[in-house]
Amino acid sequence: MTSPAQTIADYGTWPSTISAARVAAGATPLSSLMLGGADGGDIFWLAGRAAEAGRNTLLRHHGAATDELTPAPFNVRSRVHEYGGGAYAVDGGTVYFSHFADNRLHRLEIGADDEALRAPVALTAAGKQRFADFVVDRARARLIGVRELHGEDGHGEPSNTICAIGTADGAETVLAQGADFYSSPRLSPDGRALAWLTWDHPRMPWEGTTLWLAQFQDDGTLAAPVRVAGGAEESICQPEWSPDGLLHFVSDRSGWWNLYRQCAELRIEALCPMEAEFGSPHWTFGNSMYGFRSASEIVCTYIDKGVSRLARLLPASGKLEPIANPYEEIRELRVAPGYIAMLAGGPSIPLELARIDFTEEGVEILAQSIADLPDEDNLSIPTNISYPSANGRTAHAFFYAPRNREVRAPEGSKPPVIVISHGGPTGMTVNTLKLATQYWTSRGFGVLDVNYGGSTGFGRAYRDLLKGQWGIVDVEDCVAGARALVERGLADNERLIVRGGSAGGLTTLCALTFHDVFKAGASYYGVSDLQGLDDDSHKFESRYTSYLIAPQPAAQALYQERSPINHTDKLARPMIFFQGLDDKVVPPQQSEMMVDALKARGVPVAYVPLEGEGHGFRNAENIVRTLEAELYFYQRVLKLNPLKLNPGPHDPSAPAPVHIDNLKD
Repeated sequence: MTSPAQTIADYGTWPSTISAARVAAGATPLSSLMLGGADGGDIFWLAGRAAEAGRNTLLRHHGAATDELTPAPFNVRSRVHEYGGGAYAVDGGTVYFSHFADNRLHRLEIGADDEALRAPVALTAAGKQRFADFVVDRARARLIGVRELHGEDGHGEPSNTICAIGTADGAETVLAQGADFYSSPRLSPDGRALAWLTWDHPRMPWEGTTLWLAQFQDDGTLAAPVRVAGGAEESICQPEWSPDGLLHFVSDRSGWWNLYRQCAELRIEALCPMEAEFGSPHWTFGNSMYGFRSASEIVCTYIDKGVSRLARLLPASGKLEPIANPYEEIRELRVAPGYIAMLAGGPSIPLELARIDFTEEGVEILAQSIADLPDEDNLSIPTNISYPSANGRTAHAFFYAPRNREVRAPEGSKPPVIVISHGGPTGMTVNTLKLATQYWTSRGFGVLDVNYGGSTGFGRAYRDLLKGQWGIVDVEDCVAGARALVERGLADNERLIVRGGSAGGLTTLCALTFHDVFKAGASYYGVSDLQGLDDDSHKFESRYTSYLIAPQPAAQALYQERSPINHTDKLARPMIFFQGLDDKVVPPQQSEMMVDALKARGVPVAYVPLEGEGHGFRNAENIVRTLEAELYFYQRVLKLNPLKLNPGPHDPSAPAPVHIDNLKD
């Protein structure tokens, strides 16, 4: 029942206490979980500081206290593959990390008594090299990691290798080279062997990788490597050594990313075959979805129909035992003999750092990505839905209904719905609480967050639905999702919106260009020109379209056909574009060409370029600016007139957050 004190207001116009400033202030990205320290009992992680232009700082939980280890301006972040990850390593009382501003490795003595000794010191020389995903080779006084060496002129593809870096002098020694890409160097417990992954153009790592193993020679170089598993059609991820020296890894050879281990005579053994995903795509370095409590017990997380589960796996029997926990997304997992640390969240739980002790019940929360949570009865809790799409497919999504305890819509009305297409496109959306989503639902918008064909978390066959079909399958599944909500009486057919970032921006543009379902859209650093994407893209993704569209030269005709920039005569719906001017993944001209074309055609269009932002926005001021501009844009073009109960940027009496060209009142 509704409260008699509730205000009655049209959907999409509701006043809300979840302001854009609150979203920005409450968004503290947590990532890169590690265990270590002098006694091995410390928990380390990175936290993003939106108020400090998105700087990543390293935190440590030690005993009962949490302290910040990297003072400003140090930014613990890697740019290898542009997406980074794996930006630091811990060795007792010493931390080694990549500083984003200069890509140099630095050493930090966290155990020093003298404060001056705890200041970061540059380890590697200035140059064009970048580092990521390193492990400590203590016996040889060095780090081993992935090095990406760029040319002096900034042109041409960089060279990727497995490289050793001396911890005393920063001297660099290449250990493995010749492949286009490397990741996951992992040192055996006895220090005598190294495992790592490679792949070559045109494959992406979720298409096919190879797992290698080599013994160290007396001089610290590697003997000839032996192929353990993988190849062009098998994706291997997260190699790890058990305490007793057996090499484990995740492979999708069965069609699902499952756990395997190497036994005697290179025999490969499946540990727990099932239709679930124990791995994730290698967009960033250092991902971890399992670890060892002992040689005979693995603690793992796996994704079942888009939702994470936590379990104990006994390799000897293949038995999988659930571990009770309140989460539906487990993003990272690290295991110590006495406890589990993980970055996890759920529909009413923001991403948080949690510790589960094996000897005690309950979960200890060490850090949260959102400090100021709305009341739970003001949150929209998503429903996991599946619905029919084109060619007999079934697509999956999370639906968030509008919710605000202070306001209700007039009887019989239907809400505007924002359909979100995630990036990647080989990515996955999850149902962890995000204030950015609640920003919309608390204002009377519904949100449909789509795991279209091509998304991970549903097996390789579902992932491969996008093979050669980018701009078609993803778009069809978003269109079908919008129609399904209309048919179920959950959305206003005349106020359907589509938005997406990066690859999701292409989905957004194609949905508005080639279909007549959505009435407005927002593109965040979206792809509009596939040929331009190939010409301007960085090495990691420079051949991605061979999988998503077609190999060259056959792709040329399809590029023309599917690039929205070539069909602006068909795009007549209002759009707003957001673009970081330092974006190296999807350069600004991808957005600017579309904006210019729509301006020339008289279509309502707005453009928000952001200085100092790359692929994804980190600065609090810009997060506020983009959300307020997007809300204002929707309310203007869809003729939603907000109540003046809560003055703010959405109030017509306030200055316009963004200029909209070609908009007629």
